[in-house]
Amino acid sequence: MDKKSRRMNNITLTGGVDMPMEGFGVFQIPDTQCEQVVLDAIQVGYRLFDTASSYKNEEALGKAVRKAIDAGMVKREDLFITTKAYIQQMGYEKTVQAFYESLHKLDLEYLDLYLIHMPLGDYYGAWRAMEDLYEAGKIRAIGVCNFDGARLMDLCYNARIKPMINQIERHPHFQRSEDLTVMKKLGVQPQAWAPFAEGLKGMFAEPVLMEIAEKYGKTVPQVILRWDIEQGIIIIPKSTHKNRMEENMAIWDFELDSEDMEKIAGLDKNVPSMLDCSKPSEIDRLYDYLNNPVLTSL
Repeated sequence: MDKKSRRMNNITLTGGVDMPMEGFGVFQIPDTQCEQVVLDAIQVGYRLFDTASSYKNEEALGKAVRKAIDAGMVKREDLFITTKAYIQQMGYEKTVQAFYESLHKLDLEYLDLYLIHMPLGDYYGAWRAMEDLYEAGKIRAIGVCNFDGARLMDLCYNARIKPMINQIERHPHFQRSEDLTVMKKLGVQPQAWAPFAEGLKGMFAEPVLMEIAEKYGKTVPQVILRWDIEQGIIIIPKSTHKNRMEENMAIWDFELDSEDMEKIAGLDKNVPSMLDCSKPSEIDRLYDYLNNPVLTSL
């Protein structure tokens, strides 16, 4: 990869913290594999890493970070580490405990970003805990995941400190224009998890995306990532293969034009492909995970 394609942009959150616009997610990467995958990603050039207590690989991520720092590959201040508190960790005392457990597993002195993973349980109590941890300097930025526009607005109107990030399912089949409008109004930075929707519903075979990819000599995943970036949305793609990691990073040497953006806008189905918190059956599934913690779309 040439130097030009490595020039990643940062974005400044409302609290004044700079955050890379492209990062690396470790969801569904087993802890036995995660350490080496993260080391590979650091070598490729990733500096933002996203995990969660429910992913069961915080310790592996922490070991990789420590090895990379000890080897002189990076400094701690070069890295942006995110983790999340899950449903059973909601509530003031529970969230404080969850934070320190994650911090210990990651072997860090502070977190760059801590998120409420789901808009379920006592997330108001959890948010108060996160506000206090943020003000104590233990966390550089705080935010939420999977909050729709209405729920995010309600939290912002009742919080002492507004969320700085809302991490949501967002891809060409589910573009979230109304939710993005709310985030812009509130000053909350959007971040897209599963930006490819794991290839569901024929994402990689969309003729429009294939046509645009051919136009620029790029791949469909690269077009999707660039599409997010040009709308100011942070992305966290994932791969266990180093060549794919490099491919996902090689998006900083081209730009989509207005015609491309308009064509991609036409792909919006306005329904989620992976997670729908408005469905009772989905809420049951999320709570079932607490008793049967197999990796699934969290």
